[in-house]
Amino acid sequence: MHKIIAGVDEVGRGCLVGPVVAAAVILDPSQPISGLTDSKKLSAKKREQLALQIKQQALAWAIGRAEPSEIDTINILQASLLAMQRAIYALSVQPTWLKVDGNQYPKMACLGETIIQGDLIVPEISAASILAKVYRDNEMLVLDALYTGYDFAKHKGYPTQLHKAKLLELGVTEQHRRSFAPVRKVLEGS
Repeated sequence: MHKIIAGVDEVGRGCLVGPVVAAAVILDPSQPISGLTDSKKLSAKKREQLALQIKQQALAWAIGRAEPSEIDTINILQASLLAMQRAIYALSVQPTWLKVDGNQYPKMACLGETIIQGDLIVPEISAASILAKVYRDNEMLVLDALYTGYDFAKHKGYPTQLHKAKLLELGVTEQHRRSFAPVRKVLEGS
């Protein structure tokens, strides 16, 4: 029997706001998708195009997430692994092998491997990277509409100078990760 390989990656670990998001993707070997690479190396438009193609052509794909409250409770690494587990369990086809970006493997019965910079070199992981990034960026657009003035659409929740300035000016939202130093500093200062 051939291996059913799922690529797994997460985005948003370094962000100060919103969930950490993981995706799991099982590509169809009979329908290769050209242009797959690390989502950070692609323009937003190209990511959107590839995300649509991945969703249409993959054998299976799923998103998993861990919320800011979970991140604050169990820490960002454990929350990232939890989001990965949730994505893998949500797949409509269960994989026989996992290829996980990075050097941390989620607690799973399914065997697999971790691959540092896998999102750059492994098509399944690249596809997962793209889906997770598009999903999370779209979530930031929603938060941008809900919390006007924070400019979430611009900085996507990352700890940029703009985001830190907005935190100081407008305060902490319930979507912010309270355990992260820049957010904690604002809370302690108020």
